[in-house]
Order: sequence, then structure tokens, then C-alpha cells
Amino acid sequence: MLRPEQMSKVSLTGSKSVMVPVIEAVHDLNLVHLSDYDGTWEGFDNGNPVEGADESSEKLVTVRSLESILDISEEDAGPGRLPDDWETRLEDVRRKVNALDDERSEIREERRQVQEKIDRVAPFAELGIDLDLLSGYDSVDVLVGEGPTSDVEAALEAAADIRAFETFTGGNVIAIVAAPSADADDDAAIIDDALVGIEFSRYPVPETDENPENYVEDLELRKQQLEADLEEIDSNLEAIKLDEAGFLLRLEEELSIEVQKADAPLQFATTNRAFVAEGWIPTGEYDALVARLNDAVGDSVEVEELERASYDRHGAHSHTEEVQDEESGDDGDGTEYDSPPPKQPATDGGYVTMDDEPPTRQSNPKAANPFEELVQVISRPKYSEVDPTIILWMTFPLFFGFMISDVGYGALYVLIGYYLYKNLDGMLGSLGMVAIWCGSFTVLFGFLFGEFFGFHFLGDMIPGDIGGWYKGLDPYSSDFALAWLVVSVLFGVAHLNIGYVLDFVDNISHGLWDAITHSVSWILLLNGIWIWVFTHQASADKPDFLFSVFDGQPFNIGFNGFGEGSIWMLGAPIPLPGGGEFLFTLPLVMILLGAILLGIGDAIELVEILIPFAHVLSYTRMTAVLLAKGGMAFVVNLLTFGAWETQEGQRMFDAGWEESIPYGSSEMMFEGLFHMGDGASAIAFILLGIIVLIFGHILVLLLGITSAGLQGIRLEYVEFFGKFYEGGGKNYEPFGYDRNHSED
Repeated sequence: MLRPEQMSKVSLTGSKSVMVPVIEAVHDLNLVHLSDYDGTWEGFDNGNPVEGADESSEKLVTVRSLESILDISEEDAGPGRLPDDWETRLEDVRRKVNALDDERSEIREERRQVQEKIDRVAPFAELGIDLDLLSGYDSVDVLVGEGPTSDVEAALEAAADIRAFETFTGGNVIAIVAAPSADADDDAAIIDDALVGIEFSRYPVPETDENPENYVEDLELRKQQLEADLEEIDSNLEAIKLDEAGFLLRLEEELSIEVQKADAPLQFATTNRAFVAEGWIPTGEYDALVARLNDAVGDSVEVEELERASYDRHGAHSHTEEVQDEESGDDGDGTEYDSPPPKQPATDGGYVTMDDEPPTRQSNPKAANPFEELVQVISRPKYSEVDPTIILWMTFPLFFGFMISDVGYGALYVLIGYYLYKNLDGMLGSLGMVAIWCGSFTVLFGFLFGEFFGFHFLGDMIPGDIGGWYKGLDPYSSDFALAWLVVSVLFGVAHLNIGYVLDFVDNISHGLWDAITHSVSWILLLNGIWIWVFTHQASADKPDFLFSVFDGQPFNIGFNGFGEGSIWMLGAPIPLPGGGEFLFTLPLVMILLGAILLGIGDAIELVEILIPFAHVLSYTRMTAVLLAKGGMAFVVNLLTFGAWETQEGQRMFDAGWEESIPYGSSEMMFEGLFHMGDGASAIAFILLGIIVLIFGHILVLLLGITSAGLQGIRLEYVEFFGKFYEGGGKNYEPFGYDRNHSED
């Protein structure tokens, strides 16, 4: 649960004559995470792909290309069997699809060229001038383009090289005909020179004698014909997709499996006659591996459990049994095979083989599995460290629910999460289940607070009586706001204690003293600081609400801090130089001892000695979100329904139960859109109120996701994970394939 599933390093040694059936058996089992041979053993090289690998790879490329052209997705077909004549069918599909795709590419290119011609000629059609009249002159200069007409004409008037000019306009297009002055250079572009500095886009005159309007009409007609041809081709391709999607998906799966098996020897250590393969397998599955290989090749392969990886965060692995050095072996039919290289003893008591770290296969309750995705956003846990998924599952929805705490919003979060979970796969589907958990806790806290879309349905309907918890948004219940600050601090102390305890669990594998100096030191500092905060020592300098929120304002559980007579106020009096004495209490002893242990373990960490205080204060952001979200919902309802404030400071919405509001002793805060105007204006205000109500609560719902979600996950990632978690684990990727479309 708090640890990844234990892994065992296994070795498979045998003759090359049985390598293919061994690969088949291991692949079908789909449990062994193969290690990559690095070529360091004398006399052993990486193996070569099995015969036929290149042909299978080429066919796989072809299938995936066809799937891309046909836009085939995983949802386009279910499981089934491949036909015996699949190669002939594949070639037939390839020929049809490629021919249609080539034709489609040609038509698209022609359509692009037609569109370019339309774009070039369309401006001239606006002018209404035949194209042959806009070129071919020796005595005048002609230019067509777009620009500010007044600026263009002013520039032409001022040009010394232009004797006379005429402009023709149509839409935004201007055609300019200009005659040069007597002293103008014969080769000069007099219009271009005159328009220097003017924002003017020039259009080249198309080379055609046709009327521009007719020319554009012909091009548009051709474009429509091409688009009709494309639609026909797309329809043909769609028909092929419907017929062949299942076939191609099954074939892709089969070829992927063939290629995977064929390339497996690249990870093996091989000689001319033998092979050695190593990998990691869940320890509990080792017997299944042995049984499967015995069924496949009998005694022709030697299977050995080399080690069982321990959970030592510092990298050591525990060895389970000695590895016997065999000079030679037998493949079961009398043929000798080369022995594996002798394994050199390692300092941890094991052996040096293919030296790699065990992969991480997280092992959590089914309900917590979706939260693995949130952990992996940071990084997959290392095999050697505690997996925080189970703690994240228990705390993140709690934090989220506390911050939103509304039955209405919580129900919507559950519905949204259910939709995502049922209709999407992968991370989005997992996030849907996370949303269900968060929404459920939001509903739970919503009942405790008595809130439904911002209405305090217990407190508002029973004036003068606290029917449930309040968020502290009005003077009547302001004590609750201070109480939630203290509650969020207690959340933080508990959460960080869990983090430091998990760090202790990780460190104890390296020695008890190391765990004490690196983990217990922080536990002493955290608890010493915050126990002292709640003692009466120096209480004049501490906020009064620390001692009153659980002593009747608003909760009456009889706790007003650790006062005289409490074990936390016991200590030794220390004389002060100026007279008087200072009581060195037990929490201060804890702080001093924690600092000493921290300095012994790693003195540089003493600069962060106040981290336990600062990080706990960071949890007060939960109260900030609680008040902000509650305040936004209050404003939406206030604008819509209006509200009254009683003499006691209680604020109540006028939502249709006016008889519950003591009008004589209340002051109206806002009339509310639902209560404004008369006749037609009242209807308009009601419609506006409905819009404000709906979109306002949608906004609060979305901001609840971003604020509560981001702040909650930040507390997990930064304050909590930072105490014990590094991440960077290797994903467990067993050699095998989960079939979705093809049947074995």
C-alpha cells in the first residue's frame, strides 16, 4: 500500500535453440520487465532480431499509414480474429486507399492553385475593367492595388515625374493610370516612386484576356467541382474505413506483437550458442514464470531468482539466494550451451549482473488508483521510497471538500466526475473519479455547514439559532472565520506530521540514528513549535482567538489552550540577567532537542529551522478559499434575491420565505433583482436575475475547481511531498501486450 509491489530480479539462461519459445512464453505471461544488456560481459554480445522482423516492421508501418489516412481510432472496432488471407486483403486495401489518397492530394493541390488565381483576379473584378486594358502600354504607367485613395491621389499630384494621372476605383481597389512628365526617366516606375511612404498593396495583373468577372466565375465553378470530387473521395475513404477499421486495428495489434517479440533479443546477452535474459518480475509472480517456462520448454532453460529488491532508499538490495556458477548447461536434448558469465560479488551481498534499478509497480487499493495519476504528475515514485498515493487519496478530497463545503456545488462536481469517468479513458477518466471523491466530501461538508448554492438553509430558516456551522461571512458568525483559521492550522500540523513520519520510515532503512537526526528532528521542531503556540506562555503576545474558538466562541469543547497544570507548561525556571526568570517549558525543550539533532544530521539545514512554522501557516489558505468562495456565492444570491441584515448581524436572503425575516428589526442590504420594478420592468429584472443566478453560480463552480483544486494540490505537492518524496521511479513495463482488438 505505502510501498510499490516488491520486485525480484530473474535470470533466464538457455540454448539459442529454445530462445524463440522462451520469448513466446515470457511475452504471453506479460509480467517480466526486461533489463537491457549493456555489452559489458566478455564473450557476450547483444542479440539480433528474430528472422522476419524487418518484414513485419514494414507491414506495421504500412498498416499505421493506412490508419492515419483513414483516420481510424481505437474506438472504431472491437475484438475479433484476423482472416487467413490477411496479406492479400492488406495489399488490396493499401492499393485502394493509396490511389484515393494520391487523387485527393492532386485535387487539393489544384484547388489551392485555383484559389490563388481567384485571390489574384478578384480585386480586378471589383474594378469592372477588362484585364487587357490594364497592361501593354508604352506611353503610360499602370498600377493596381489597395490603399487610402485620398493619400494616393495627393502623392500622385505632388509627384514631379507625373504629368497627368487618372484613378479608377471599385470597392477597396484602385487602378492608377499615369503619364510621365517630359523630363522623367524613361525606365522609371513613376507610380511606384510617387507612392513611396504610402501604405499601398500592389496587385500583379493576371495574364489573361478574359473579362475578370467571367474569369472569377469560371474559377469558382472549377473550385466547386474540385470540392465535389473531394467529397466523393472522402465518402469512398469513409466507406473503406467502415469496412476495414476492425481488420486494420487487429492486424496492427498482431504485427506490433510480432515486432515486439522479434526485437526482444536486442535486450539479451548472447553467444553463438546461448542467451542470457534478465528482468524484474513481481515477487509473488515468480512461481508463475517458472511454471509457464516449464510448460513451454521443460528443463531447457534455467530460471533463477537473483535477488529480491529491498525498499532501501539509498540503493541497496537484499539478496535472496546464492547464484551457482555453472560451467556449462544442457538444452534438454543433449546439446550443450555456453554458460552465463560468472557473477561478481557485490558489496551489498548480491551479485553484479545487468545492473539496473527495479521498476515501480504501484500497489494501492482500487479506490485510490485514480490518485496515482496525480502523484505521477510530479513523478512516479522510486521503487525505494514510500508511495504517497494512499495519503493523497485520504487528504486531498478532505481539503477540497472543506474549502468548497456546499451541497449544491458538491453534487455538480460528482455528476461532472461521473461523466468524465464513464466516457473518457486515461488520465481524464481518473480525474473524473478524483472529482467524484472531491464532490462527495464537498457534499459532506456542505451538510455540516448547512449550505446549498450559498444558502445557509439551516441558519437562515431558523433565525437566531445556529442550525449548523457558519463560514463567518457576517458579523453574526464572525467567530467561525477565526475558528476555521485554527482548524486549517491543525490540518497542517497533522498533515506534516504524517509527511515526517513517512520520511522516518524511508530513512530508518539506512540506520536508526540517521532516521532520528534527519526525521525525528523535524518532528520535534514541528510539534514543539505548535504546542508552544497553544500554551499560555507569552499569551499576551498571541492572538486571543487561539484560546477562545474551542471554548465557546464558537465551539464549546472546553479547550482554552495549555494553561497552568498542563504537562506542556512544566519546565525549569531559568534566571534572567536583568532579574526575573524564564520558564523553559517542555515544548521549548522539544524545539532545542530538534535543533540539536538537525545540526548533527546536517548543519546546513539549521537555516530552515522555521520551515515547520511557515509551512503550517500555509494551510490557512484553505480558510481563505473557504471564505472567498462562500463570499462569491453570497454575492450572486444577494444580487438575485436581495438580503436583510438583522440587529444581531445575521444576513438572510429574501428568497421567498419572507415570513421568516423580522422586517421590523432588519435593515435591507439590497432589494434584489427578483423584487425590483413593476409590470414589464419587473419581468425584465426577473429575467436578468435568472441570468445572474445561473451564470454567477457557474462562475463560482469553475473558480471552485481552480482555487480549491490548485490550492489543495499545492499543499500536497509542496508542503507535504517536500518532506519525504523525491520521485523519479522507472515505470514497470512488462514484456507483453494487452490485446484490445485481436484474439490470441
